[in-house]
Amino acid sequence: MPRKLVEKFDALSAKLFIKNGVYLTAVVLFFALILLPPILGIIIKWSAMQEILGNGELVARALNAVKNSFTIAILVSVFDVVAGIPMAWLIARGKSKWLNVLDTLADVPFIVPTAVLGYSLLLFWSGNEGLSAFFGGSLVSQGWLLVALLHFTFSYPVVVRVIVGALLDYKIEYEQASRTLGAPPLITARTVTFGIIKPSLIAAFVLAFARSISETGATMMVAGTFENGPVFIQNMKNAFSADPSLVRVYEGSTIFASLILIVVSCLIFAFVRILGTRFKLPIRRAWPTFEKKLSYSSAAGARNGIALLVFFVIVLIPSLFVALPAFEALFTDVLPKALSGAAMWSEYWQSLSLSYLLGAAATFLNILIGLPMAIIVARRKFGTLSSMLNVLVDIPIIVPSVALGASLKFFWKETLTFIPDIWLLVFAHLAITYPYFVRAMSAAIERISLELEEASRTLGAKPLCVFRTIVFPLTKYSLFSGAIMVFTRSVSETGATLAVTSLKTAPVVLVDWVKGNVAGVTGLDIGLGCGFLILISFIILLALRLIVKGKGKY
Repeated sequence: MPRKLVEKFDALSAKLFIKNGVYLTAVVLFFALILLPPILGIIIKWSAMQEILGNGELVARALNAVKNSFTIAILVSVFDVVAGIPMAWLIARGKSKWLNVLDTLADVPFIVPTAVLGYSLLLFWSGNEGLSAFFGGSLVSQGWLLVALLHFTFSYPVVVRVIVGALLDYKIEYEQASRTLGAPPLITARTVTFGIIKPSLIAAFVLAFARSISETGATMMVAGTFENGPVFIQNMKNAFSADPSLVRVYEGSTIFASLILIVVSCLIFAFVRILGTRFKLPIRRAWPTFEKKLSYSSAAGARNGIALLVFFVIVLIPSLFVALPAFEALFTDVLPKALSGAAMWSEYWQSLSLSYLLGAAATFLNILIGLPMAIIVARRKFGTLSSMLNVLVDIPIIVPSVALGASLKFFWKETLTFIPDIWLLVFAHLAITYPYFVRAMSAAIERISLELEEASRTLGAKPLCVFRTIVFPLTKYSLFSGAIMVFTRSVSETGATLAVTSLKTAPVVLVDWVKGNVAGVTGLDIGLGCGFLILISFIILLALRLIVKGKGKY
């Protein structure tokens, strides 16, 4: 960009009405496109809640399902952070030339369509084709344990991505200074690193928690008779599909369960953030001898080995298990049929193009309207309002995806009946992915000392210049991590897409194949379809990662 044009934009950013206008626009768009549509969609059908409140048995069932949601979410989120930190550390601090590949592999479970991911884990843990074949029976039966394994699998990449961004953004010189003073690696991490990246650790926990609370499609595949909040809502929808006279019961159940999930989750998030600000890192209690033993050679190797074992055995291999038939399909007539677009493959390629178009649109819009919001939240630009926004930002990923899609459809179709279905899809994917980007970026910005920005301003730098020269260089990897989470989450979304429109993305087509809704589809077709989606997404992410890494040392 020409220097004069840059200087002109810098000068404009110093004008109060421009600066406040950007922030105000971000807030207005957040309320107009992200927060209010699903909330108003619930309010539009508010009267339907009377149908469930008068049924004591249904209320008890809904409350038990919601309790199960929070139990699983808290358990999984804690394990996510504990298991995610060593993996993120290996990716960010390791020296191997293969770490770019490992870094990209960490996103793979996020690429697999959620319902297909559930099917894959069901085959791996419970089906005769997977591990159960070696044990003479189902190793992990459908129920709460398989649900917990599933939720760990799809939320683990979120935690790793946020923490990797945090580790890459801050100056490694802080750790090097501690090491030169004689501190072993583990003590350096405890006393220096974790204190600096604490906002990102909190953000990782919150995102994993919210992701677990809202997932519907994959959970339905492995839940069996177990019910959490989203499964309860989906079961009510299935009952309505079988008997249309139950429409009010379905709408009332959706609103009742979603409302409790939203309110309780907001309270938990507020509590976590209040506790997080008071919880001091580093922890003062220390065991120098023990920590020193865990810092070097064999202990560090064992830590990395366990991290890789957890990743490959519990996360990656179960996620890709459904795609294994793709290798067999390469040597049959299925591959030529797929490449020529014959039969159902024509719809598949069209849906794949739509998925990537939506992913790109959601990523672009998130960066455009999410970046100012991240600054508002991190820098408390509007005082109490910023604190409120800090909690409200997470609401779209608390609402079960199927309920979010339904509420968005209620709102847009009953207020703006002329809106095209493609825009409904864009708004739905924007609402679902927005919190991932804002949470990753706000945590990154919060880590930057205000003194750095103030020093730049005292030297005459305008706000845009401060962002360009101070904030962006220190947060670019978190920005990239947030964008990756948005893109992969959009590409894999199933539940909201099904609820909001009849347009079919690649995950929806694959779910139809898995459920046997399309004639002539074989296991080889399903495996190859999943394989194409994973492979193309993997190549895109790896290329982007190499480009970003090429612009600076991690």
